[in-house]
Amino acid sequence: MKFSDLKKIHNHPDVNQRLEINRRHFLSKAGLGIGGMALTALTNPLSAFGNAGKVNSSESISAIPGLTHFAPKAKRIIFLFQSGGPSQHDLWDYKPLLEKMNGEELPDSIRQGQRITGMTAGQQSFPLAGAQFNFKQYGDSRAWVSDLMPHTSKIVDELCFIKSMHTDAINHDPAITFFQTGSQQPGRPCIGSWMSYGLASSNKNLPEFCVLLSDGSGLLSPQPLNSRLWGSGFLPSLHQGVQFRSGKDAVLYLNNPDGISDHSRRSSLDYYKEIQNMRFETEQDPEIQSRIAQYEMAYRMQTSVPGVMDVDKEPEHIYEMYGPESKIPGTYAANCLLARRLIENDVNFVQLYHRGWDQHGNLPKQIRGQCKDTDQPSAALVQDLKQRGLLEDTLIVWGGEFGRTNYSQGKLTKTNYGRDHHPRCFTMWMAGAGVKKGFTYGETDEFGYNIISNPVHVHDFQATLLHLLGYDHERLTFKHQGRRFRLTDVHGHVVKDILT
Repeated sequence: MKFSDLKKIHNHPDVNQRLEINRRHFLSKAGLGIGGMALTALTNPLSAFGNAGKVNSSESISAIPGLTHFAPKAKRIIFLFQSGGPSQHDLWDYKPLLEKMNGEELPDSIRQGQRITGMTAGQQSFPLAGAQFNFKQYGDSRAWVSDLMPHTSKIVDELCFIKSMHTDAINHDPAITFFQTGSQQPGRPCIGSWMSYGLASSNKNLPEFCVLLSDGSGLLSPQPLNSRLWGSGFLPSLHQGVQFRSGKDAVLYLNNPDGISDHSRRSSLDYYKEIQNMRFETEQDPEIQSRIAQYEMAYRMQTSVPGVMDVDKEPEHIYEMYGPESKIPGTYAANCLLARRLIENDVNFVQLYHRGWDQHGNLPKQIRGQCKDTDQPSAALVQDLKQRGLLEDTLIVWGGEFGRTNYSQGKLTKTNYGRDHHPRCFTMWMAGAGVKKGFTYGETDEFGYNIISNPVHVHDFQATLLHLLGYDHERLTFKHQGRRFRLTDVHGHVVKDILT
């Protein structure tokens, strides 16, 4: 070969690009990679293996999945989401003035022309509706609780109430989507997926993010829930929530079809993995690795899920603690017990959805059913985790997508009333890792219509949850279509006053 021919080859763009990778460049890159692997192994040894679906540092300011920005106070979260919007006026936010002015018009100076839903916009009258339930103060914290929640009233010194929550959305679907994903528009990753993305699971036999659904006694036809609420959006699909069901098959399509043995499935998976790895070598699509990891997880779940779902070995006093419905699969009580079993098996995020809180009419009767569903199991979950030493690093959250109005939707009578959606103020409570016990934060006006101190926006709440897990919400990001996205979008502040 002539020198001139060799020079032509070297000047070719493809060859020239490869020649630019010299020994010094190679060693520097290799050194960083080996150092990163060593650091991962030191901080979380298991995360160094089988982390398919996790995204490399070039796509996230979070850098290494499982490596938090600072020391976390919580290792796991159980989110008891009360779908439909519980009425804070009848449960937690006691307003004697509403009882005194029951039936009188909501003053214009309080409403200030604020937006209301189309369900009450046509009303000619907005009569104030005082709660038809008794309130008392409980515990050393002297927290106000309605007699609808007798079991929760006994644990108020373990709870941190936030009475100044507010949101942007006024209707159910956008409000739930906003609370779960940080956006009213569908398509973003949900909060559980963000946490799965950030956390490195120490359990490779169960998903990092599990979802449980139950229907309440409050409504015959409650608001529907879409599976995108526990979807991973543009994050790798490995981080989507896995729904556990109450039927014969706890997880759909998990068991082998008829005629397929465990050996056959294992052989098929090995062959599939080999083919997909060859495809990944050519396409470099991380979703291919996510798909492989999901198939492998499903295979391991065939043995792990039946053990978690087998609650028959629970002692009788545990069933008594959670209530009689804890023996009925698919109920809220049974799901609370199952949530405890899941986190005992190192699941990082468990999301419970309980439908039926949307009491636009006939509220006094309907809300009693909802409270009967949730009061005892919720309190039992807190107590159960505490007695097992799990509450120290587990955070429990209770609340819905918005609150309810202080005026009646429709006709107000001595025994009946309804309440419309109210996004401007509502109440949630938290318990466990990193939050103050027996503490109430925020305050609404004497009508319970507007916040007068320490407002907490949904983005603030999301930022605080991430903070408790050891993440700066501004740095836990994912690059998608040229932009770095995060759960809190471009908003959010950590509510440090509620933290220990």
